[in-house]
Amino acid sequence: MSNLRLQLGMVITTIVMFILMLVLNEWLFRNLEFVPGINWVYLPAGMRLLCTLLFGEAGAIGLLLVSWLVSFFYFFPNDFSRAFMGGIVATVAPYLVYRLAQRIFGLRASLTNLTPKRLLLCVVAYAVASPLLHHIWFALHGDSSNLVQGFLVMFAGDLSGTLIVIYAIKGLLLLMPARKTLVQMAGK
Repeated sequence: MSNLRLQLGMVITTIVMFILMLVLNEWLFRNLEFVPGINWVYLPAGMRLLCTLLFGEAGAIGLLLVSWLVSFFYFFPNDFSRAFMGGIVATVAPYLVYRLAQRIFGLRASLTNLTPKRLLLCVVAYAVASPLLHHIWFALHGDSSNLVQGFLVMFAGDLSGTLIVIYAIKGLLLLMPARKTLVQMAGK
């Protein structure tokens, strides 16, 4: 039962963190929207990758639920297929990067072997995968206007948003007091 609570907690944390990033993004970067759903800076992209790396499948489930929530009720309330598929694609891209990192880097659940270089590779891979999958779906759905320009803007927005989120969290972690290790405690 405690594992189920933990998984549910990770799903809820993902939903809350994504919504907070979306609100912050709308507040800070509302004027940087290229078209609905594509921004020059998109902070929620960083939360998508971060929650997937931290929480795995539970993060992906949380992302799917929150992506559908914001797609159906905020971004595309009058376009069922765009909202439905947009939620799926927005979830698949970071989860795909997570699974590739597990396979290629042997990424552990603890993330102890996620070096800065590997994290940057994950960020770039995600910044490519998300707009690529979205724009493949746009093309298959018949919306072929501005595919290249839309891809480039979404890539820039996802990359910048993810880097901002990752480095902001890294900066906040540096401000936290260091925990004493067992060696330091034994020396006293």
